[in-house]
Amino acid sequence: MGLIHYFEYKKHMQIITENLTNVAHVIQLAVAPVFLLTGIGAILSVLTGRLGRIVDRYRVLNETEIALPQNKLNELSILSVRASWVHWAITLCTASALFVSLVIGALFVGAVVHIDPSRIVSILFIVTMASLIVGLGCFLREISLSVHIFDASKDDARKSLKTLKRKN
Repeated sequence: MGLIHYFEYKKHMQIITENLTNVAHVIQLAVAPVFLLTGIGAILSVLTGRLGRIVDRYRVLNETEIALPQNKLNELSILSVRASWVHWAITLCTASALFVSLVIGALFVGAVVHIDPSRIVSILFIVTMASLIVGLGCFLREISLSVHIFDASKDDARKSLKTLKRKN
């Protein structure tokens, strides 16, 4: 009787060891997506900061009680377009973070249910990267639009300088 219990105990311990090895392997596979998730979080922090600055500048320009000159009206228009691009960047990067989370979840569910999650993980990872790439593209577009404000400011400064030189 004691020998039977010993073999049952040994078999039970072997199953536990296999399960722990399996979970350890899944955790190793999930490390890279977790780092990607951290990076996406940092990108989202930058994007929300930029959106906050855009909204603040828009409010400052919009709350003046005097009629705005044309250059400030142009700036309002550019700010509105920039806000739209940042919005899309935030949306797509957030979707990317959600897809990374689904990748991690699929890895663990596959391990627990004993199915091969490689196909769904591959598809989710491709969608993750596509979403992140398009989101970063939107971010680049917003950055290029923000430079146009400096170009407009340079033109205004040149016109002001010419006007000052004529008066002197």
